[in-house]
Amino acid sequence: MSTQYTTSPTLILGANGRIGQALRRFAPQGLRLQAREIPEDTQDAWHVFAPLEAPEALRAAAQGCGQIVCLAGVVPGRNRARHNGVGGDLADNSRLALAAIEAAADAGCVRVFLASSAAVYGAAKGPMREDQPLRPTNPYGQAKAEMEAAAQARGRALGVQVCALRIGNVAGFDAILGGWKPGFTLDQFPDGTTPRRSYIGVQALAHAIDVLLRVPDLPPALNVAQPRPIEMGELLAGAELAFTTRPAPDGAIAEVVLDLALLQSCLETELVPACGISLVAQWYGFCQ
Repeated sequence: MSTQYTTSPTLILGANGRIGQALRRFAPQGLRLQAREIPEDTQDAWHVFAPLEAPEALRAAAQGCGQIVCLAGVVPGRNRARHNGVGGDLADNSRLALAAIEAAADAGCVRVFLASSAAVYGAAKGPMREDQPLRPTNPYGQAKAEMEAAAQARGRALGVQVCALRIGNVAGFDAILGGWKPGFTLDQFPDGTTPRRSYIGVQALAHAIDVLLRVPDLPPALNVAQPRPIEMGELLAGAELAFTTRPAPDGAIAEVVLDLALLQSCLETELVPACGISLVAQWYGFCQ
């Protein structure tokens, strides 16, 4: 194993975002942090710049790092400019990924991780594997799929390894637990179930990324979640949050399940199956 994986700092782009906050909280060792603004009440040293506006600052921040984790990006319905230096253009996901890879090549970093999404799979049936065709059904999923393709091509051209983390629903960062408010309504399918998704807890996500940073050889893409899909109703019940149901409309996706065999082969320990109470506990622990 190259010592560069284990002894060099890892540059986190978008470290003031929610996943970045989880890494700082639960896996803080060896991280070099970038954000557009310094968070309040932090004791960490920060590199403060907007990656797309200041490529020279990005290259300087990458010097001496072994890897870059690009968490910066655009999420629909949320202006992430305060954290990541980008606006609402979904194409910025690709621009940021390519900027990270170019900075990595310039600095001699061995690998770039990209925060992708299960949305790249769209409405595919069955456990979704990393090697199956991507058929996103919404603009966000399409943007992430385009980001992955462009990043892999640029990484090959520049000799930089690229691993896209196709992250499932993160409990608390999602629109269900994190977006709950009084009067919340969930779709209900004819069999009585609410939508089922592959979820991961906040602490479990930080731990998984921390472990993957030390794995020398990774595939171009990895699904990241915990085993056992969770009904959204179970998640809200675990948080003791009231909700009502409505008949699911035509086209509603009942289940998004990620195949986790490849992720499990890269980790040191067995993945712990998800349960609503544990996911909620990790979220509340993160919020304290």
